[in-house]
Amino acid sequence: MIRPEAAARLARWREALAGAASLLAGLWLTATSSGLPALFGWVLLGGGAFMLVSGIRRARFHREVEAPGVVEVDEGRITYLGPVIGGAVALDDLQQIVFRRTSTADAFWRLIPSEGRPLIIPEGAHGVDALLDAFAPLPGFDGGAMVRAVQSRTEATHLVWQRKAPLALT
Repeated sequence: MIRPEAAARLARWREALAGAASLLAGLWLTATSSGLPALFGWVLLGGGAFMLVSGIRRARFHREVEAPGVVEVDEGRITYLGPVIGGAVALDDLQQIVFRRTSTADAFWRLIPSEGRPLIIPEGAHGVDALLDAFAPLPGFDGGAMVRAVQSRTEATHLVWQRKAPLALT
C-alpha cells in the first residue's frame, strides 16, 4: 500500500514522529485538563520534546550509503569487522574522533586510541548509526558536530571530538 521509498523514509524519521505525536498529546492534555491528567500531559511534553530532538538528530545522521563491514558496540567497546581489516577500540582509550571525506566521495570515521593503530570505519558500514549513541558519554562530546560532519558534502577532514589532556598535578 505504501511505496517502499516512502516506508523507508518514514522508518528513518519514526522516532521524531513519535516525539512530535507525544508532544502534541501532552500539549492537548495540559491545555484541556487539570490535576493528574494535566501532570501526565507535562510528562508527555517533556518526553516528547526529548524524543523529537533525539529523533531529528538520529535521522539526519543516517546515510543511505552501502559499504562493507559491520560495526558493533558492546559495553564501551567499538568493533569494526571488515572484509580485509578490522579492529576494536575501547571508549576509555579513545583520544580522537575524526571524520574524513575524500574527493572520490568515500567517507570514513577514524577512531584514534591512546595506544595502537587507529580504527578506520567506512561511513556506510552496517551498524555505523550506533556510533552516535556510543560516543554520547564521552566528556565534552557534541553530537551536533558529528551530524554536521556527516552532512558536509565537501572534501574535508572534520575533528569531531578530542580528549582533553588531564591536568598535571604539581
